[in-house]
Amino acid sequence: MAQSDTERGRHLRVGVIGIGVMGSNHARVLAEFPGVTLAGVADPDQAQSDFVGRTLGCPTVPDVYKLLDLGVDAVTIAAPTHLHREVALACIKRGVHVMVEKPIASSIEEGRDIIAAARTAGTVLMVGHVERFNPAVQAIKDALHGEDILSISITRVGPFPPRMSNVGVVIDLAVHDIDLISWFTGSKIVEVQPQLSSVKAVREDIALLQFRTASGVLAQINTNWLTPFKARTVHVATKRKYVIGDLLTRQVTECFGFQPDGSYSMRHLSVGHAEPLRAELSAFIQAIRTGRTPAVTGEEGVASLEVAIRCLNHREAEIVPHKAPRRAAAR
Repeated sequence: MAQSDTERGRHLRVGVIGIGVMGSNHARVLAEFPGVTLAGVADPDQAQSDFVGRTLGCPTVPDVYKLLDLGVDAVTIAAPTHLHREVALACIKRGVHVMVEKPIASSIEEGRDIIAAARTAGTVLMVGHVERFNPAVQAIKDALHGEDILSISITRVGPFPPRMSNVGVVIDLAVHDIDLISWFTGSKIVEVQPQLSSVKAVREDIALLQFRTASGVLAQINTNWLTPFKARTVHVATKRKYVIGDLLTRQVTECFGFQPDGSYSMRHLSVGHAEPLRAELSAFIQAIRTGRTPAVTGEEGVASLEVAIRCLNHREAEIVPHKAPRRAAAR
């Protein structure tokens, strides 16, 4: 991949498109990076743009095209998913490197359009699956190196997010863990068995998903928007050990040395303290500067989206509206 003098050097102009909660955090982190200038932020919400611009001391514009006119080497896209394709293609057409938040696009076809455009233009395309950069996830990944994985169980639950309206828990939450299952196992998910239900939301707010990978690993994801507190846990069984990770407290425990009498040993694994988003954006910047394959490729982003869509479209995945149990008739 050809690199400009700017990319080989120490200075990059990076913009952020979409400055809701996630995009505002992108801007905050980028503004602090050495060798990076936050060139501007783009969002049609002028009040939010003005706030971020004042706070970080950067230009604000209403849309992607005006941001490109400011002169940028790269952008991160945190706009609503249905805009990802249009925005990404506009940037790639101008030779701008792109990191797009998960999911990569609204559909598999749109995701592939973005991949094809980036390949033709020779620009970096990275997908923002930030959970891979959680230090606890990194510790789990390291603990599984060389292990024969048997099963993976992931729980990702919490209260309903008021901001959410256009997708359900599969696209918003479970897609993180679909990506992690493939990443941990190094194997493609080939079978899906979803059970979905809608209790409070228009779309599914409960999902129990079961998978089998090409390598034979069994996996399941339990996710919902009905739990009054957040929980993010990973359990992985291998032939020699059992790994437990809490992605919120960032505690990872390994059980090993299983004996016939049922006894075993335990140890807490070392976990780093890096901010996941900072590590993710650093990986994006390094991919631009070095020309190496980004940490999460467009193809990986599409693969996770494809599995999520299969869960939603599966013939057994009819979303069942919740019905309160009938009260017994008074005698």
